[in-house]
Amino acid sequence: MTNTEQDRWSRVKGRLRSSVGEDVYSSWFARMDLESLQQESVHLSVPTRFLKSWIQTHYADRVLSCWQAEMPEVHRIDLTVRSAARCAAPVRDAQAAPTEPRRDDHHHPRPAAQEVRSSAATPVSTSHDALGGSPLDPRLTFASFVIGRSNTLAHAAAKQVAEGRHGDPVMFNPLYIHSGVGLGKTHLLQAVTWAGNSNPDRKVLYLTAEKFMYGFVAALKSQTSLAFKEALRGIDVLVIDDLQFLQGKTTQAEFCHTLNALIDAGRQVVIAADRPPSDLESLDERVRSRLAGGLVVEMGQLSEDLRLGILKSRVTAARAHHASFDVPQPVLEYLARSITHNGRDLEGAINRLLAHSKLNSQPVTLEMAEREVRDLIRPQEPKRIKIEDIQRVVARQYNVSRADLLSSRRTANVVRPRQVAMYLAKTLTLRSLPEIGRRFGGRDHTTVLHAVRKIEGLVSKDTTLSDEVELLKRQLQE
Repeated sequence: MTNTEQDRWSRVKGRLRSSVGEDVYSSWFARMDLESLQQESVHLSVPTRFLKSWIQTHYADRVLSCWQAEMPEVHRIDLTVRSAARCAAPVRDAQAAPTEPRRDDHHHPRPAAQEVRSSAATPVSTSHDALGGSPLDPRLTFASFVIGRSNTLAHAAAKQVAEGRHGDPVMFNPLYIHSGVGLGKTHLLQAVTWAGNSNPDRKVLYLTAEKFMYGFVAALKSQTSLAFKEALRGIDVLVIDDLQFLQGKTTQAEFCHTLNALIDAGRQVVIAADRPPSDLESLDERVRSRLAGGLVVEMGQLSEDLRLGILKSRVTAARAHHASFDVPQPVLEYLARSITHNGRDLEGAINRLLAHSKLNSQPVTLEMAEREVRDLIRPQEPKRIKIEDIQRVVARQYNVSRADLLSSRRTANVVRPRQVAMYLAKTLTLRSLPEIGRRFGGRDHTTVLHAVRKIEGLVSKDTTLSDEVELLKRQLQE
Protein backbone atom coordinates (compact mmCIF):
# COMPACT_ATOMS: atom_id res chain seq x y z
CA MET A 1 0.00 0.00 0.00
CA THR A 2 1.42 3.40 -0.96
CA ASN A 3 1.76 6.31 1.42
CA THR A 4 -0.99 8.16 -0.45
CA GLU A 5 -3.39 5.25 -0.04
CA GLN A 6 -2.50 4.95 3.64
CA ASP A 7 -3.15 8.65 4.16
CA ARG A 8 -6.53 8.39 2.46
CA TRP A 9 -7.44 5.37 4.59
CA SER A 10 -6.47 7.28 7.75
CA ARG A 11 -8.72 10.19 6.75
CA VAL A 12 -11.63 7.82 5.97
CA LYS A 13 -11.23 6.17 9.38
CA GLY A 14 -11.28 9.61 10.98
CA ARG A 15 -14.53 10.40 9.21
CA LEU A 16 -16.01 7.08 10.34
CA ARG A 17 -14.97 7.72 13.93
CA SER A 18 -16.58 11.16 13.90
CA SER A 19 -19.71 9.83 12.22
CA VAL A 20 -20.48 6.83 14.46
CA GLY A 21 -18.76 7.76 17.71
CA GLU A 22 -15.77 6.28 19.49
CA ASP A 23 -17.57 3.29 21.08
CA VAL A 24 -19.18 2.07 17.87
CA TYR A 25 -15.99 2.68 15.92
CA SER A 26 -13.95 0.63 18.40
CA SER A 27 -16.43 -2.25 18.23
CA TRP A 28 -16.80 -2.41 14.45
CA PHE A 29 -14.08 -0.60 12.54
CA ALA A 30 -10.91 -0.69 14.68
CA ARG A 31 -9.80 -3.97 13.04
CA MET A 32 -10.90 -3.17 9.50
CA ASP A 33 -7.93 -2.99 7.11
CA LEU A 34 -7.50 -1.53 3.63
CA GLU A 35 -6.36 -4.29 1.26
CA SER A 36 -6.30 -2.45 -2.06
CA LEU A 37 -7.58 0.73 -3.69
CA GLN A 38 -8.63 0.88 -7.33
CA GLN A 39 -10.18 3.58 -9.46
CA GLU A 40 -13.84 2.91 -8.60
CA SER A 41 -13.68 0.27 -5.86
CA VAL A 42 -12.10 -0.23 -2.45
CA HIS A 43 -11.21 -3.64 -1.02
CA LEU A 44 -11.45 -3.81 2.80
CA SER A 45 -11.08 -6.76 5.16
CA VAL A 46 -12.11 -7.73 8.70
CA PRO A 47 -10.98 -10.70 10.86
CA THR A 48 -14.36 -12.45 11.35
CA ARG A 49 -17.53 -13.27 9.40
CA PHE A 50 -19.47 -11.82 12.31
CA LEU A 51 -17.98 -8.35 11.79
CA LYS A 52 -18.35 -8.59 8.01
CA SER A 53 -22.03 -9.49 8.20
CA TRP A 54 -22.89 -6.81 10.73
CA ILE A 55 -21.03 -4.03 8.86
CA GLN A 56 -22.71 -5.04 5.60
CA THR A 57 -26.12 -5.02 7.23
CA HIS A 58 -25.89 -1.81 9.26
CA TYR A 59 -23.04 0.40 8.06
CA ALA A 60 -22.68 -0.22 4.31
CA ASP A 61 -23.89 3.21 3.23
CA ARG A 62 -21.89 4.92 5.97
CA VAL A 63 -18.60 3.32 4.88
CA LEU A 64 -19.28 4.07 1.22
CA SER A 65 -20.18 7.73 1.89
CA CYS A 66 -17.00 8.24 3.95
CA TRP A 67 -14.92 6.93 1.04
CA GLN A 68 -16.83 9.05 -1.48
CA ALA A 69 -16.12 12.15 0.61
CA GLU A 70 -12.43 11.35 0.12
CA MET A 71 -12.67 9.92 -3.43
CA PRO A 72 -15.94 10.80 -5.26
CA GLU A 73 -15.16 8.29 -8.01
CA VAL A 74 -15.53 5.29 -5.62
CA HIS A 75 -18.81 3.43 -6.26
CA ARG A 76 -18.20 0.05 -4.68
CA ILE A 77 -16.82 -1.42 -1.47
CA ASP A 78 -15.69 -5.07 -1.37
CA LEU A 79 -15.53 -6.48 2.14
CA THR A 80 -13.86 -9.84 2.83
CA VAL A 81 -12.83 -11.92 5.82
CA ARG A 82 -9.11 -12.20 6.32
CA SER A 83 -7.71 -15.72 6.52
CA ALA A 84 -6.14 -16.99 9.74
CA ALA A 85 -2.68 -16.60 8.18
CA ARG A 86 -3.45 -13.04 7.10
CA CYS A 87 -4.63 -12.27 10.67
CA ALA A 88 -1.48 -13.64 12.27
CA ALA A 89 0.22 -10.25 12.52
CA PRO A 90 -2.05 -8.92 15.27
CA VAL A 91 -2.07 -11.86 17.69
CA ARG A 92 -5.49 -10.91 19.07
CA ASP A 93 -7.16 -11.28 15.67
CA ALA A 94 -5.56 -14.65 14.96
CA GLN A 95 -7.04 -16.03 18.14
CA ALA A 96 -10.45 -14.46 17.58
CA ALA A 97 -11.22 -16.04 14.22
CA PRO A 98 -11.43 -19.71 15.33
CA THR A 99 -13.67 -18.83 18.29
CA GLU A 100 -16.35 -17.31 16.07
CA PRO A 101 -19.63 -19.25 15.99
CA ARG A 102 -20.11 -20.72 12.54
CA ARG A 103 -22.51 -22.80 10.52
CA ASP A 104 -21.78 -25.30 7.79
CA ASP A 105 -21.08 -23.33 4.65
CA HIS A 106 -23.06 -25.69 2.43
CA HIS A 107 -26.32 -24.51 4.03
CA HIS A 108 -25.91 -20.89 2.96
CA PRO A 109 -23.13 -20.59 0.36
CA ARG A 110 -21.87 -17.06 -0.11
CA PRO A 111 -18.96 -15.62 -2.08
CA ALA A 112 -15.74 -14.72 -0.31
CA ALA A 113 -16.04 -11.11 -1.38
CA GLN A 114 -19.37 -9.38 -1.31
CA GLU A 115 -20.32 -5.99 -2.61
CA VAL A 116 -21.36 -3.54 0.07
CA ARG A 117 -24.15 -1.37 -1.23
CA SER A 118 -27.04 -0.90 1.19
CA SER A 119 -28.48 -2.74 4.14
CA ALA A 120 -31.60 -3.59 2.15
CA ALA A 121 -29.55 -5.81 -0.15
CA THR A 122 -28.46 -8.10 2.70
CA PRO A 123 -30.41 -11.38 3.03
CA VAL A 124 -32.68 -11.72 6.06
CA SER A 125 -30.80 -14.83 7.19
CA THR A 126 -27.60 -12.85 7.72
CA SER A 127 -28.23 -12.42 11.45
CA HIS A 128 -28.75 -16.15 11.89
CA ASP A 129 -25.54 -16.95 9.99
CA ALA A 130 -23.45 -14.32 11.72
CA LEU A 131 -24.58 -15.33 15.18
CA GLY A 132 -23.99 -19.01 14.50
CA GLY A 133 -27.53 -20.26 14.99
CA SER A 134 -27.74 -23.86 16.20
CA PRO A 135 -28.32 -26.49 13.48
CA LEU A 136 -31.91 -27.23 12.50
CA ASP A 137 -33.29 -30.69 11.75
CA PRO A 138 -35.35 -30.52 8.51
CA ARG A 139 -37.71 -33.19 9.87
CA LEU A 140 -38.83 -31.08 12.84
CA THR A 141 -41.63 -29.01 11.30
CA PHE A 142 -45.25 -28.35 12.20
CA ALA A 143 -46.28 -30.78 9.46
CA SER A 144 -44.55 -33.68 11.23
CA PHE A 145 -45.67 -32.74 14.75
CA VAL A 146 -48.35 -35.09 16.11
CA ILE A 147 -50.94 -33.29 18.26
CA GLY A 148 -52.53 -34.84 21.35
CA ARG A 149 -54.24 -33.71 24.52
CA SER A 150 -50.93 -33.22 26.34
CA ASN A 151 -49.44 -30.82 23.79
CA THR A 152 -52.43 -29.05 22.20
CA LEU A 153 -51.92 -25.72 23.98
CA ALA A 154 -48.16 -25.68 23.41
CA HIS A 155 -48.67 -26.45 19.71
CA ALA A 156 -51.33 -23.75 19.31
CA ALA A 157 -49.17 -21.13 21.04
CA ALA A 158 -46.11 -22.04 18.96
CA LYS A 159 -48.17 -21.90 15.75
CA GLN A 160 -49.49 -18.47 16.73
CA VAL A 161 -45.92 -17.21 17.17
CA ALA A 162 -44.73 -18.77 13.90
CA GLU A 163 -47.54 -17.20 11.88
CA GLY A 164 -46.95 -13.69 13.21
CA ARG A 165 -45.64 -11.01 10.89
CA HIS A 166 -43.10 -8.25 11.38
CA GLY A 167 -44.72 -5.41 13.30
CA ASP A 168 -47.67 -7.44 14.61
CA PRO A 169 -48.45 -6.95 18.33
CA VAL A 170 -47.04 -9.79 20.44
CA MET A 171 -49.80 -11.68 22.25
CA PHE A 172 -47.71 -13.42 24.93
CA ASN A 173 -44.06 -12.85 25.63
CA PRO A 174 -42.04 -14.81 26.35
CA LEU A 175 -43.61 -18.12 25.36
CA TYR A 176 -42.09 -20.64 27.78
CA ILE A 177 -42.58 -24.36 27.09
CA HIS A 178 -41.42 -26.98 29.58
CA SER A 179 -41.61 -30.76 29.82
CA GLY A 180 -39.55 -33.85 30.49
CA VAL A 181 -37.09 -35.30 27.99
CA GLY A 182 -38.36 -36.44 24.60
CA LEU A 183 -41.86 -34.98 24.76
CA GLY A 184 -41.57 -32.56 21.83
CA LYS A 185 -40.14 -29.25 23.11
CA THR A 186 -37.29 -29.10 20.62
CA HIS A 187 -39.58 -30.22 17.80
CA LEU A 188 -41.91 -27.27 18.46
CA LEU A 189 -39.09 -24.74 18.79
CA GLN A 190 -37.46 -25.84 15.56
CA ALA A 191 -40.86 -25.85 13.84
CA VAL A 192 -41.29 -22.20 14.90
CA THR A 193 -37.85 -21.43 13.45
CA TRP A 194 -38.48 -23.21 10.13
CA ALA A 195 -41.85 -21.48 9.72
CA GLY A 196 -40.39 -18.11 10.70
CA ASN A 197 -37.49 -18.44 8.26
CA SER A 198 -39.98 -18.91 5.41
CA ASN A 199 -41.23 -15.36 6.07
CA PRO A 200 -38.80 -12.86 4.49
CA ASP A 201 -40.08 -10.07 6.76
CA ARG A 202 -38.85 -11.64 9.99
CA LYS A 203 -35.47 -12.53 11.44
CA VAL A 204 -35.70 -15.75 13.47
CA LEU A 205 -32.75 -17.18 15.41
CA TYR A 206 -32.68 -20.62 17.07
CA LEU A 207 -30.01 -21.15 19.73
CA THR A 208 -29.45 -23.76 22.38
CA ALA A 209 -28.42 -22.33 25.76
CA GLU A 210 -24.99 -23.86 25.17
CA LYS A 211 -24.67 -22.06 21.83
CA PHE A 212 -25.74 -18.78 23.43
CA MET A 213 -23.01 -19.17 26.06
CA TYR A 214 -20.46 -20.12 23.39
CA GLY A 215 -21.36 -17.12 21.25
CA PHE A 216 -21.17 -14.70 24.15
CA VAL A 217 -17.81 -16.02 25.37
CA ALA A 218 -16.44 -15.98 21.81
CA ALA A 219 -17.58 -12.37 21.41
CA LEU A 220 -15.83 -11.43 24.66
CA LYS A 221 -12.61 -13.09 23.50
CA SER A 222 -12.70 -11.38 20.11
CA GLN A 223 -13.70 -8.06 21.70
CA THR A 224 -16.97 -7.91 19.77
CA SER A 225 -19.37 -8.29 22.70
CA LEU A 226 -21.13 -5.01 21.85
CA ALA A 227 -21.66 -6.28 18.32
CA PHE A 228 -22.98 -9.59 19.64
CA LYS A 229 -25.49 -7.82 21.87
CA GLU A 230 -26.68 -5.51 19.09
CA ALA A 231 -27.05 -8.44 16.70
CA LEU A 232 -29.16 -10.40 19.19
CA ARG A 233 -31.37 -7.43 19.89
CA GLY A 234 -32.03 -6.99 16.18
CA ILE A 235 -33.77 -10.38 16.01
CA ASP A 236 -37.57 -10.47 15.54
CA VAL A 237 -38.01 -13.92 17.11
CA LEU A 238 -35.34 -15.33 19.44
CA VAL A 239 -35.75 -19.05 20.17
CA ILE A 240 -33.71 -20.52 23.06
CA ASP A 241 -33.70 -24.27 23.76
CA ASP A 242 -32.58 -26.13 26.92
CA LEU A 243 -32.47 -23.01 29.08
CA GLN A 244 -31.73 -25.14 32.16
CA PHE A 245 -28.13 -25.44 30.91
CA LEU A 246 -27.49 -21.68 30.98
CA GLN A 247 -24.59 -21.20 33.42
CA GLY A 248 -22.34 -18.40 34.63
CA LYS A 249 -23.31 -15.11 36.27
CA THR A 250 -22.01 -12.94 33.43
CA THR A 251 -23.77 -14.99 30.77
CA GLN A 252 -27.01 -15.06 32.74
CA ALA A 253 -26.85 -11.31 33.24
CA GLU A 254 -26.36 -10.80 29.51
CA PHE A 255 -29.25 -13.16 28.77
CA CYS A 256 -31.43 -11.18 31.19
CA HIS A 257 -30.53 -7.87 29.50
CA THR A 258 -31.18 -9.36 26.06
CA LEU A 259 -34.51 -10.84 27.19
CA ASN A 260 -35.63 -7.50 28.65
CA ALA A 261 -34.49 -5.54 25.60
CA LEU A 262 -36.31 -7.83 23.16
CA ILE A 263 -39.55 -7.98 25.16
CA ASP A 264 -39.56 -4.22 25.79
CA ALA A 265 -39.06 -3.67 22.06
CA GLY A 266 -42.02 -5.90 21.21
CA ARG A 267 -39.89 -8.72 19.82
CA GLN A 268 -40.93 -12.33 20.39
CA VAL A 269 -38.97 -14.69 22.64
CA VAL A 270 -39.64 -18.45 22.74
CA ILE A 271 -37.93 -20.60 25.37
CA ALA A 272 -37.93 -24.29 26.27
CA ALA A 273 -36.61 -26.02 29.38
CA ASP A 274 -37.14 -29.24 31.30
CA ARG A 275 -38.84 -27.51 34.25
CA PRO A 276 -40.98 -24.42 34.97
CA PRO A 277 -39.25 -21.04 35.52
CA SER A 278 -39.72 -21.22 39.30
CA ASP A 279 -37.69 -24.46 39.43
CA LEU A 280 -34.65 -23.06 37.58
CA GLU A 281 -32.65 -22.55 40.76
CA SER A 282 -29.42 -21.69 38.95
CA LEU A 283 -31.01 -18.67 37.26
CA ASP A 284 -31.19 -15.21 38.77
CA GLU A 285 -34.52 -14.33 40.40
CA ARG A 286 -35.03 -11.46 37.91
CA VAL A 287 -34.78 -13.86 34.98
CA ARG A 288 -37.18 -16.34 36.57
CA SER A 289 -39.66 -13.56 37.26
CA ARG A 290 -39.53 -12.28 33.67
CA LEU A 291 -39.96 -15.78 32.27
CA ALA A 292 -42.93 -16.47 34.53
CA GLY A 293 -44.54 -13.23 33.34
CA GLY A 294 -45.20 -14.65 29.88
CA LEU A 295 -47.20 -17.70 28.84
CA VAL A 296 -45.84 -20.79 30.61
CA VAL A 297 -47.07 -24.04 29.04
CA GLU A 298 -46.32 -27.56 30.22
CA MET A 299 -46.25 -30.45 27.75
CA GLY A 300 -47.44 -33.52 29.64
CA GLN A 301 -46.65 -37.20 29.23
CA LEU A 302 -47.64 -38.83 25.94
CA SER A 303 -50.96 -40.66 26.13
CA GLU A 304 -51.28 -44.07 24.48
CA ASP A 305 -53.32 -42.59 21.61
CA LEU A 306 -50.67 -39.94 21.04
CA ARG A 307 -47.88 -42.53 21.13
CA LEU A 308 -49.77 -44.55 18.51
CA GLY A 309 -50.12 -41.45 16.35
CA ILE A 310 -46.38 -40.75 16.62
CA LEU A 311 -45.55 -44.32 15.63
CA LYS A 312 -47.80 -44.14 12.56
CA SER A 313 -46.23 -40.82 11.60
CA ARG A 314 -42.72 -42.28 11.85
CA VAL A 315 -43.68 -45.32 9.75
CA THR A 316 -45.12 -43.03 7.06
CA ALA A 317 -41.91 -40.98 7.07
CA ALA A 318 -39.81 -44.16 6.75
CA ARG A 319 -41.87 -45.29 3.76
CA ALA A 320 -40.77 -42.20 1.84
CA HIS A 321 -37.35 -43.88 1.51
CA HIS A 322 -38.32 -47.54 1.95
CA ALA A 323 -41.60 -48.05 0.13
CA SER A 324 -41.99 -51.71 1.11
CA PHE A 325 -41.58 -51.10 4.85
CA ASP A 326 -44.74 -51.96 6.78
CA VAL A 327 -45.59 -52.36 10.46
CA PRO A 328 -48.84 -54.21 11.18
CA GLN A 329 -51.44 -52.51 13.38
CA PRO A 330 -51.07 -55.05 16.25
CA VAL A 331 -47.33 -54.30 16.39
CA LEU A 332 -47.98 -50.55 16.49
CA GLU A 333 -50.50 -51.02 19.28
CA TYR A 334 -48.04 -53.18 21.23
CA LEU A 335 -45.33 -50.52 20.90
CA ALA A 336 -47.70 -47.71 21.90
CA ARG A 337 -48.83 -49.68 24.94
CA SER A 338 -45.37 -50.81 26.04
CA ILE A 339 -43.00 -47.90 25.30
CA THR A 340 -44.21 -45.13 27.56
CA HIS A 341 -41.10 -43.13 28.38
CA ASN A 342 -40.78 -40.59 25.55
CA GLY A 343 -41.07 -39.94 21.83
CA ARG A 344 -37.42 -40.64 21.12
CA ASP A 345 -37.82 -44.22 22.31
CA LEU A 346 -40.77 -44.59 19.92
CA GLU A 347 -38.68 -43.34 17.02
CA GLY A 348 -35.83 -45.64 18.06
CA ALA A 349 -38.22 -48.60 18.02
CA ILE A 350 -39.31 -47.85 14.44
CA ASN A 351 -35.68 -47.47 13.36
CA ARG A 352 -34.83 -50.88 14.84
CA LEU A 353 -37.73 -52.58 13.12
CA LEU A 354 -36.78 -50.92 9.83
CA ALA A 355 -33.13 -51.99 10.15
CA HIS A 356 -34.03 -55.57 11.08
CA SER A 357 -36.58 -55.84 8.29
CA LYS A 358 -34.25 -54.47 5.61
CA LEU A 359 -31.02 -56.17 6.66
CA ASN A 360 -32.62 -59.59 7.20
CA SER A 361 -35.26 -59.29 4.45
CA GLN A 362 -37.99 -60.30 6.89
CA PRO A 363 -41.43 -58.81 7.51
CA VAL A 364 -42.13 -57.09 10.81
CA THR A 365 -44.00 -59.38 13.23
CA LEU A 366 -45.14 -59.04 16.81
CA GLU A 367 -42.60 -61.65 17.93
CA MET A 368 -39.79 -59.77 16.23
CA ALA A 369 -40.93 -56.47 17.75
CA GLU A 370 -41.04 -57.94 21.26
CA ARG A 371 -37.47 -59.19 20.84
CA GLU A 372 -36.00 -56.04 19.25
CA VAL A 373 -37.42 -53.39 21.59
CA ARG A 374 -37.37 -55.17 24.95
CA ASP A 375 -34.71 -52.82 26.37
CA LEU A 376 -36.88 -49.80 25.50
CA ILE A 377 -39.69 -51.01 27.74
CA ARG A 378 -38.83 -49.25 30.99
CA PRO A 379 -40.57 -49.42 34.33
CA GLN A 380 -43.01 -46.59 34.92
CA GLU A 381 -41.22 -43.64 36.47
CA PRO A 382 -42.66 -42.28 39.72
CA LYS A 383 -44.71 -39.14 39.39
CA ARG A 384 -42.67 -35.94 39.56
CA ILE A 385 -43.99 -34.10 42.61
CA LYS A 386 -43.94 -30.30 42.71
CA ILE A 387 -43.65 -28.09 45.77
CA GLU A 388 -46.89 -26.36 44.74
CA ASP A 389 -48.66 -29.75 44.85
CA ILE A 390 -47.30 -30.42 48.33
CA GLN A 391 -48.47 -27.04 49.59
CA ARG A 392 -51.92 -27.53 48.08
CA VAL A 393 -52.43 -31.05 49.50
CA VAL A 394 -51.08 -30.15 52.96
CA ALA A 395 -53.22 -27.01 53.14
CA ARG A 396 -56.32 -29.04 52.27
CA GLN A 397 -55.46 -31.76 54.81
CA TYR A 398 -54.99 -29.30 57.70
CA ASN A 399 -57.74 -26.88 56.66
CA VAL A 400 -55.48 -23.87 56.12
CA SER A 401 -54.77 -21.86 53.01
CA ARG A 402 -51.63 -22.02 50.87
CA ALA A 403 -51.15 -18.32 51.68
CA ASP A 404 -51.02 -19.28 55.38
CA LEU A 405 -48.18 -21.72 54.71
CA LEU A 406 -46.20 -18.99 52.93
CA SER A 407 -47.02 -16.28 55.48
CA SER A 408 -45.10 -15.26 58.62
CA ARG A 409 -47.91 -16.42 60.94
CA ARG A 410 -46.64 -18.39 63.96
CA THR A 411 -49.87 -19.81 65.38
CA ALA A 412 -49.82 -23.55 66.13
CA ASN A 413 -52.48 -24.42 63.53
CA VAL A 414 -50.19 -22.98 60.82
CA VAL A 415 -46.69 -23.82 62.08
CA ARG A 416 -47.18 -27.60 62.15
CA PRO A 417 -48.68 -27.86 58.61
CA ARG A 418 -45.88 -25.59 57.32
CA GLN A 419 -43.23 -27.84 58.87
CA VAL A 420 -44.89 -30.95 57.46
CA ALA A 421 -44.99 -29.35 54.00
CA MET A 422 -41.29 -28.43 54.22
CA TYR A 423 -40.45 -31.97 55.36
CA LEU A 424 -42.36 -33.47 52.39
CA ALA A 425 -40.69 -31.00 50.00
CA LYS A 426 -37.28 -32.19 51.20
CA THR A 427 -38.09 -35.92 51.11
CA LEU A 428 -40.22 -36.09 47.92
CA THR A 429 -38.42 -33.61 45.63
CA LEU A 430 -34.84 -32.91 44.58
CA ARG A 431 -35.07 -29.25 45.57
CA SER A 432 -32.34 -27.86 47.81
CA LEU A 433 -32.95 -26.37 51.25
CA PRO A 434 -32.42 -22.76 50.04
CA GLU A 435 -34.84 -23.34 47.15
CA ILE A 436 -37.48 -24.83 49.47
CA GLY A 437 -37.06 -21.89 51.81
CA ARG A 438 -37.50 -19.47 48.92
CA ARG A 439 -40.69 -21.26 47.85
CA PHE A 440 -42.08 -21.01 51.39
CA GLY A 441 -42.24 -17.23 51.57
CA GLY A 442 -38.53 -16.51 51.29
CA ARG A 443 -37.42 -18.32 54.44
CA ASP A 444 -33.81 -19.09 55.29
CA HIS A 445 -32.50 -22.63 54.64
CA THR A 446 -31.85 -23.08 58.36
CA THR A 447 -35.60 -22.70 58.98
CA VAL A 448 -36.27 -25.50 56.51
CA LEU A 449 -33.60 -27.70 58.11
CA HIS A 450 -35.15 -27.14 61.55
CA ALA A 451 -38.61 -28.09 60.22
CA VAL A 452 -37.28 -31.26 58.55
CA ARG A 453 -35.49 -32.41 61.72
CA LYS A 454 -38.50 -31.54 63.87
CA ILE A 455 -40.93 -33.66 61.78
CA GLU A 456 -38.38 -36.50 61.45
CA GLY A 457 -38.17 -36.64 65.26
CA LEU A 458 -41.95 -36.46 65.78
CA VAL A 459 -42.80 -39.08 63.13
CA SER A 460 -40.73 -41.69 64.97
CA LYS A 461 -42.71 -41.07 68.19
CA ASP A 462 -46.17 -39.78 67.20
CA THR A 463 -48.22 -42.49 65.47
CA THR A 464 -50.99 -40.08 64.49
CA LEU A 465 -48.57 -37.69 62.78
CA SER A 466 -46.79 -40.61 61.11
CA ASP A 467 -50.11 -41.81 59.65
CA GLU A 468 -50.95 -38.28 58.47
CA VAL A 469 -47.58 -37.95 56.70
CA GLU A 470 -47.97 -41.35 55.02
CA LEU A 471 -51.48 -40.40 53.86
CA LEU A 472 -50.14 -37.15 52.39
CA LYS A 473 -47.37 -39.05 50.58
CA ARG A 474 -49.91 -41.45 49.03
CA GLN A 475 -52.11 -38.58 47.89
CA LEU A 476 -49.15 -36.84 46.27
CA GLN A 477 -47.87 -39.97 44.51
CA GLU A 478 -51.24 -41.06 43.07
